Order: sequence, then C-alpha cells, then structure tokens
Amino acid sequence: MSVASAINNFGLADVSDRTPNKFSAMSSDEFIKIMITELTQQDPLKPSDTSAILEQLSSLRNIESQLSLQERLEALVLQNGISAASGMIGKLVEGLDERNNRVQGLVTSVRVQNKRTYLELDNGWTLPVERVTRVGAAME
Repeated sequence: MSVASAINNFGLADVSDRTPNKFSAMSSDEFIKIMITELTQQDPLKPSDTSAILEQLSSLRNIESQLSLQERLEALVLQNGISAASGMIGKLVEGLDERNNRVQGLVTSVRVQNKRTYLELDNGWTLPVERVTRVGAAME
C-alpha cells in the first residue's frame, strides 16, 4: 500500500485536492496509524523506506505551513493598504488610473475589491492606491 492510499484511508485527501490545514490537523494517533498501515501492508521482500515516508510527510507539512503563511501575509498587506488609504481621506491625490489616465481629486472614501484597495475621488474617478503618485493637503 502506498503512503497516498494510506493517507486516503484515514480521510486525508491527496495533497492536490485537500482543503487548507487538513493535513496539519492530523493528530499523532492518525500519523501512527498511517505508519502502521504502511508497514503492515508492505511487501516483506521489498520493505518501504520509512525515513523517506517521514521526509515526505514533513515536506507536506512544510508546504502547507508556507501556504498558510502566504495567506496571512497577503491579508496583512491588504490591511496595510487599507490603513494607508484611509489616511488619504480628505486629501488631494494624483495618480494613474487602471487605463493609465492621469487623474486627481479629493479622496472621499476607500473601497476594497478583489483584494485591492481603491480610493474613491470626489469627481467620480477611482484610483488604485498603489498607483498614487502625489498626496497633498486639500485646497480650502
């Protein structure tokens, strides 16, 4: 029996179609059951390399940990963008919109769409926060 089929026998899907954090949620008991299943089902004349199995499982956990870290970093970057954009409310900004038109106006609100932060200007234009080229005080 392969490691993948042993993992599937315990309700842990293959790496390519599993949900996030399911593998890392595996308990020590489940891990031991997988190891015992692997050892009892192997061909005695062709034993499996248990160190390779442990390396594979460790690699899978590392990959999942990296994916989780990436998701958290993306959320942090988005929150940072929202925070920076909210500091521009009431300020006069200038920059390039998504069609590379130079726009300027007074920031009236901040909007998040598709994990990107946009500034809503008083003249109806929308400016992605990362495309702002100048921020100044509002003219009174």
